[in-house]
Amino acid sequence: MTRDLFNSELQQLQDDVLVLGSMTEKAIMDAMESLRDGDPTWSRRIIEDDKKVNAKRFEIEDRTTFVIASQQPMATDLRSLASILYIITDLERMADHAEGIARINLLLGDEPLPRRLGYLPAMADRAVAMLRNSLKAFIDHDVDMARQICDADDEVDRLQDSVYEDCIAAMIADPATIQRNTHLIWCAHNLERIADRCTNICERVIYTVTGHMQEINISKY
Repeated sequence: MTRDLFNSELQQLQDDVLVLGSMTEKAIMDAMESLRDGDPTWSRRIIEDDKKVNAKRFEIEDRTTFVIASQQPMATDLRSLASILYIITDLERMADHAEGIARINLLLGDEPLPRRLGYLPAMADRAVAMLRNSLKAFIDHDVDMARQICDADDEVDRLQDSVYEDCIAAMIADPATIQRNTHLIWCAHNLERIADRCTNICERVIYTVTGHMQEINISKY
């Protein structure tokens, strides 16, 4: 494989990572919309579409493995390809968390619509922003941006705590809401895990550029 062909293959792999990222982002946003609107049909479609995310992840993995085997890249090139394998795994698992929110919507049943979700939409907005920024940092090899995303993760953690506190208070005030609020806590957990996986991507950015793994997923509060 010539250098020009290798660069072309690497560019195509990076483009496909962005495609997978877009699929994952759509799954997260759709899951939150279906949760707000209590739409079971939409949730079932999200659950079914997760198979497409899985298929795309495996497609990228197969091609990345082929490039590694055929080119035997060194240094930064090898780190870029290895990082792609880790990043697509995190993206696929983020989509799994979105699928989890869709499944929770099916458990909630009939409620006045649109549902009151407290801090959950704010959590989702920040998690999606982290996803976009982490992938931009990867494509741009931007170590500074990668490190800054950790600060956004702290905000998601704070919002999760707020969801938990509000849900517990609601359970105490009205025990009939225990099941509903337990499900909302599960949603918050899924969103928090999405944000954590974005910081995993940022750790791979730092590794790709510097050759050193640095843990940045450390809460500051």
